[in-house]
Amino acid sequence: MAIISFLISLAGATMLLLFAVRMVRTGIERSYGASFQRLMTAQNNVLKASSAGLVLAVVLQSSAAVALLTAGFAASGVLSFATGLAIVLGGDLGSALVIQILSFRLDWLVPLLLAIGGWLFVKTENRKARQFGRILMGVAFILISLRFLREAMDPIRDSSFLPAVAGYLARDYITAFLVGAALAFVMHSSVAAILMCVTLVDIAAIPFAAGLSLMLGANFGSAFIPVWLTRDMSAVARRLPWANLFLRGAWAVFTLFVVNALLRSGAVTSPEGGQMLVNAHLAFNASLLILALPFCKMLEGPLVQLFSENDVNQGFETLQRPVLALDAADLSSPNQALAGLKRELLRMLDTVDAMFRPVVALYETGDRAQIKMVRNMDAEADAALSGIRKFVAAIPENEFGKENSKTARHMLEYAIRLETAGDVVAQRLMQLAETTAKKKITFSKSGFLELTRLHEDILANLKLASNVLISDDLESARLLSLEKTEIKRMERESRKKHLKRLQNGTQESFDSSDVHLETLRALREFNSHISAVAYPILYKNGQLLETRLIENL
Repeated sequence: MAIISFLISLAGATMLLLFAVRMVRTGIERSYGASFQRLMTAQNNVLKASSAGLVLAVVLQSSAAVALLTAGFAASGVLSFATGLAIVLGGDLGSALVIQILSFRLDWLVPLLLAIGGWLFVKTENRKARQFGRILMGVAFILISLRFLREAMDPIRDSSFLPAVAGYLARDYITAFLVGAALAFVMHSSVAAILMCVTLVDIAAIPFAAGLSLMLGANFGSAFIPVWLTRDMSAVARRLPWANLFLRGAWAVFTLFVVNALLRSGAVTSPEGGQMLVNAHLAFNASLLILALPFCKMLEGPLVQLFSENDVNQGFETLQRPVLALDAADLSSPNQALAGLKRELLRMLDTVDAMFRPVVALYETGDRAQIKMVRNMDAEADAALSGIRKFVAAIPENEFGKENSKTARHMLEYAIRLETAGDVVAQRLMQLAETTAKKKITFSKSGFLELTRLHEDILANLKLASNVLISDDLESARLLSLEKTEIKRMERESRKKHLKRLQNGTQESFDSSDVHLETLRALREFNSHISAVAYPILYKNGQLLETRLIENL
């Protein structure tokens, strides 16, 4: 009975820890995620890039999240292999710093964090204030979960079960390594897995040697997470997670054998305490960064051969490919048909995202080849709409039922909006990028910063739109609708500031006036189209009015 109670308590503490880490990361991504691309792509050497990765991992509390962001930017062509790998390696060290911070006994902060965070999240309407409240509550939940984890171990600490397991892991360090790798991969969080190991060592539930092997295994297992999550992405995106896995895995295995050999020979004494395990984790990742950083560029050749250029180019050769997510055989099953439509919409949304992502960079470079690629991708969005339209038209309404047919029509309506959003990028924004390059138009520093921030916020909304499409979550739909209003406000504010700069006689503003104002209109329209996914959910839950007009009394 005691074992069952222990397992339930351990599972509850672990799930709370995973939820809390995700809560903090979600709050940061929703509030500040739009600035990540600028931070990552602005680095011009591996040292600065690794520093950027370290900062991002501390902010996101996840090295896997940094690796996924880096892979996405590499796939879009805005990040080189060497820079990307340096960012990922820096992210590994940043994740270790997060564990150092969270390993301190900060239980006294919990009530304060919950009080301030709860008030901000529940009582304020400002987007960033609400998400900051989410972050504070997430940190509080992390501290609570660690306390629960310590308390869960108390009843069995003096039993015969735990010493037997701990002794076995200390003796068989290879098994301990594999257990740590599996734990990190299953939890999908190296922070959560290693915090658990640190807590177990800290309360003397397992010896330091076992905790060290578990920690090294967790480092190895966490490197598998981005490899797994990018398995369906293009070859250029998969190179970075695999390179990190090779480096991190090789160093973890080497360290495992060397350190355990030293401990067993008595050449070094076994330290005690969870803080020493945290220090070992920091030393492991810092040494990996120092050793691997000079070789970031050299590793590109082998990885290019492993993931061939043929795979890379296929991302731009999909114009005539079939709409794989839609199968006429699914029309006999409403659930399968709607699932296929949703998958195809997600693919379409990814295409529009890939078109929109390099817009600001193209205003600066005017790269004709990339502009042509973006325009070619618009044909893919058109083909996707055509396939969705034909599929929805073929739905047998009598067999589907009224609600399912209505849902299918809503998906078709959103597909139309996405196709129109693609047209805004291909026909208007790309034309403006060409004009800017051809006429050598220079924006004022403040004017271009306004456009950049607007672009970044819309990129964040694209990710949020994808989440709404997948989950049908009401809270996310409300947030996306609020973000649409925020984009309108930013567009109006930028227009007013631009006109004020004209009044002040700023030459750059005169030169770029037409392009600046047209870009603002195009960005606002693009965001309006991608935000439309929220409307059916808001209407269904009575959260959206049919009209904003005041009724005559």
